[in-house]
Amino acid sequence: MKKKIAVLYGGWSSEREISIGSGKCVMKSLKKQGFNVKRIDVDKKFMDKLKGIDVAFIALHGKPGEDGLVQGILDFLDIPYTGSGVMGSAIGMDKVVSKYLFATKGIPTPEFYFKKNIDIDEIIMKLDLPLIVKPRAEGSSVGIHIIKNRSELEKIITNLQRKFKGLLFEKYISGMMATCGILNETPLPVLEIAPKKRKFYDYKSKYTEGMTEYIVPARIPKKQYKKVQEYALAAHRVIGAHGFSRVDFVLDENHNPYTLEVNTIPGLLASSNLPLEASAIGLSYDDLIFEILKTARMTN
Repeated sequence: MKKKIAVLYGGWSSEREISIGSGKCVMKSLKKQGFNVKRIDVDKKFMDKLKGIDVAFIALHGKPGEDGLVQGILDFLDIPYTGSGVMGSAIGMDKVVSKYLFATKGIPTPEFYFKKNIDIDEIIMKLDLPLIVKPRAEGSSVGIHIIKNRSELEKIITNLQRKFKGLLFEKYISGMMATCGILNETPLPVLEIAPKKRKFYDYKSKYTEGMTEYIVPARIPKKQYKKVQEYALAAHRVIGAHGFSRVDFVLDENHNPYTLEVNTIPGLLASSNLPLEASAIGLSYDDLIFEILKTARMTN
């Protein structure tokens, strides 16, 4: 009898619509490959839908799929699932903890500021202007802003604090955005992100067709290219990620890479970064989905 694979998608985060798209692509691929697939749009009562499931393919972005909550439930139910476990997922979702871990391992990351009680003078003194502000635990560039002056910083902090529990402030590095996927502990080709109409790779640039060009391999010198791959694997490992991930970078004017974050469940549309990187080494979308399926694990 064929094992029943549940594709978990949707959820209730700000990335719900993106997750629905990823889930549909994953389901189509698995069915095409002959698997017995059940789709589960994750809500707060989704545990009832898991009866009879042998393996869970997690295609959730943001909470509750990337922060360890769903992984913890699946562990409790003894259902194997794709990708990272509870700890790796929770750390990957937390940009602040991730950055402290990068620093302990010598993985370059932009200088940052994080305190519960925000001191604007202290932020500007440490990071200067312009600077980046972003929610501590959101994906898909949700809530990220480039701040150019003090009054703008005050306004954005007030607005974001109404929506998000913690804010991270980063030194602004002007340069190329790039990303490097990890699959089975091996770095994939580096992908260059080149927004066409906006200087910053924000939510609109990511998800509006034609607004961004994706170039694989990235147009950077060989030495820095290898450094990006090395840092991507190091970042993947230091947060405790498993199976696959995608690590995001900014490169300065000399192409020196700075690690931004690890995405433990990156976008899985056919046109998403990870599939594009996999395609550059000859892996079709179906090949990639099958490799991710093979990462399904039981945690101890």
